[in-house]
Parts: sequence; structure tokens; C-alpha cells
Amino acid sequence: MEKLVACVQKKPDALCRLICFPWAGSGTSQLAQWGRLFNDSIEVFCIRLPGRETRLEEPFAKDMTSVVNEITSVLLKELKEKPFAFFGHSFGTYMSFAVALHLKKKYGLEPVHLFMSAAHSPNSAAYLAVKSIVLPDGHNDLLAIMEILGGNFELPLDKDLWRDTALTFKEDAKLFQTCSFEKTEMNIPFSCDITYFCGSDDKIYDAKGWRELTSGDTSFYELPGDHLYLLRPSNESFLIKHMTRSIENS
Repeated sequence: MEKLVACVQKKPDALCRLICFPWAGSGTSQLAQWGRLFNDSIEVFCIRLPGRETRLEEPFAKDMTSVVNEITSVLLKELKEKPFAFFGHSFGTYMSFAVALHLKKKYGLEPVHLFMSAAHSPNSAAYLAVKSIVLPDGHNDLLAIMEILGGNFELPLDKDLWRDTALTFKEDAKLFQTCSFEKTEMNIPFSCDITYFCGSDDKIYDAKGWRELTSGDTSFYELPGDHLYLLRPSNESFLIKHMTRSIENS
């Protein structure tokens, strides 16, 4: 559990868990801290993939199926124990959706709410177009891919940090391209509500398809900022309040 999940503030009496899935090239350092910001009714878990942080010595995951299997096998007891919600940002959105589909199909488990951020809906033509991009070998070309896959945001100036971020991002991009959302899976509708967030200065994502993936309500919010809009304190505060209210109402 400690290898896969970062939980900076354990809340054994929490009524619900929010499982967070970070963006490509990153780890748990930002989203895990949300555990200190939510009230005692919500405990925050942040997923840590191989190849970073405390899992630095492990090889990067090769396909999304292995990632989904690890997450579900490690967290299944906790997911059965009490209600849970998912938050995914960018690449993390696709990872969270793949996990949600697997839980629904294999175990009949469903989040009480899906919070998705800065990503094309997985049933859109735009999503399929990004999946088909040929990834380059050079770091200069990788910058262009980061802008395509990751949206508009400032990249680190420190050379060592840039190199590490670029390597991790490229491996996550390879992982993203192994996502496979079959039509038969897409016909398994969710019944929970879906909320989609994005930054006003980010690239435009095709998000309308989220409406087709649940029988619940779907809402959309645009917040000021670029691809990493969620790191702005004012936006972070909005997200925490909105997700708390949505989870408690569900």
C-alpha cells in the first residue's frame, strides 16, 4: 500500500476516500497534499507509479493493463470498505477512467463521483488522434509532444529537473498510448455524476463526450490558468470546496 499510495494525512473515520491520479511526468507531491485541505470526512490517496519518488529503482510500467491491475489489487479491500471518488488530471484522467471501468466490469464497484480534468473524453476523435502520435527520441522533439499531450504550461528551467521530467513524461506518454477503451466497455455506463474541469488558457479539449459515459449528471467548469491551473491557490480552494460538496451530496 505504501509503495503505491501516498497518504499524507490518514483519516480512519473518513466517510469517503478521494483517489487522485497525477499528470504525466509527475509524482504525488502536489495532489497528495490535498489530504491536509479536505475536512475529516474525506481521506485522500494519491497514486504513485513505478519509476519515480520511492519507486525510483523500479522500471517504468509498460502498459496500462498492468497499472490498472496493480491499483485494483492493492486497493480493492479499501474500495470495498467505504465509498470512494476519483480525481484525474490530464494523463491521470485516462488512468483513473481505465481503473473505474475495470472496477465496474470485474467487481461491480463504482465511484460515487468522477472528477476529470484537462483531457479529451476517451470516446472522442481527439483522444484517438493523440493516441496515434509517434513519440520522438530526441529531447527537443519531446518538448513538442509535451505540449501536445500535456497542454500549455511552463516547463522547468533547471537542466537536471528538465531531463528527469522529460524522461518520466515520455514513459508516461508511452503508457498512455497503451490505453484501450473498447466499444463494449464504453457500453457499460456509469451511474455516478461526472464533473470536468479545465484551465481557460490551456489548449482546447474535446470533453463533451463525458455526457455519454454516465446516466448521472455531468457538469463542466473552466478556471483561470494554463494546464496546471489546479496549482493556483484560488483554483485549488475552489476544487476542494466543490469536490467536498459533491462527495457529501452523493
